[in-house]
Amino acid sequence: MKTQTPLRIGFVDYKLENYHANVFLDAFRNALKDRNAMVSGCLALDDSDGRAWAKKNNVAWFDTPAALGEKCDVLMVLAPSNPELHLKLCEMVLPLGKPTYVDKTFAPDAATAKRIFELADKHGTPVQTTSALRYTNVQTKLAELGGPGKLRHMVAWGSGSSFDEYAIHPVEMVVSCMGPDAVSLMRRGDADGKFSQLLIDFSDNRTAVVSVACQTNTDFAASLTTAKETVHVTVNANTLFTDTAAAILDFLRSGKPNIDRAQSLMIRRILDAASAPTATKQPVPLERRVSRK
Repeated sequence: MKTQTPLRIGFVDYKLENYHANVFLDAFRNALKDRNAMVSGCLALDDSDGRAWAKKNNVAWFDTPAALGEKCDVLMVLAPSNPELHLKLCEMVLPLGKPTYVDKTFAPDAATAKRIFELADKHGTPVQTTSALRYTNVQTKLAELGGPGKLRHMVAWGSGSSFDEYAIHPVEMVVSCMGPDAVSLMRRGDADGKFSQLLIDFSDNRTAVVSVACQTNTDFAASLTTAKETVHVTVNANTLFTDTAAAILDFLRSGKPNIDRAQSLMIRRILDAASAPTATKQPVPLERRVSRK
């Protein structure tokens, strides 16, 4: 097989000492080293934390986006626990025009998500976002069952420290399997949000349930129901981030997004609707497809 040309990646973050920065760096250097991609530089809003991480991991530190862009072919905006900073980080680097991956959760609300995509379009910058739960054995099993067109109902389970930060994962699973044509949503569960269920109606009378049990030992998993059967799949956590990093490299190297933008925006709309005060009392309408450039 022909060796791929080197791909120089720049990390852009709030505080670089976080799980995603560490696990992606490790994947590029070890499990995916044959992909010939390397983290060639980094930049962070927290200067002292970022410099310490760069020194510890032998990654070049840059003080400005322009300097980082000179040494990197593509960029990854991380800050996985701080989506409220993603627009600011994107404003710093999307004008560089380099293919840019933006970590989960893409934005704190749908309006900000739209602004990030508009900013990318303004500068002609390819941009893509996803949760790691898009690249799992759940999607592989669905393909074996005949693909999204065969799916009538789906249940997705997940956990994490809080609904606000971790609900993205089972929601990403559902939308990646069922598509962006969600119609309405209701939420039920306890008042503090530790245990929640999202009841989502999709077009063509398809349905989904997202179950989030925070601070519990709950595996990411899904059940897939077609006209013929229901199959339960527990996510293989062992390969989760390696598979995600590999998919990110596919996008960054090609410069062509391979995720429908309408799905990314619908995921954010679902999360917004889940937080609406009326969601526990009546269905909250969801805008269906959006126009894309």
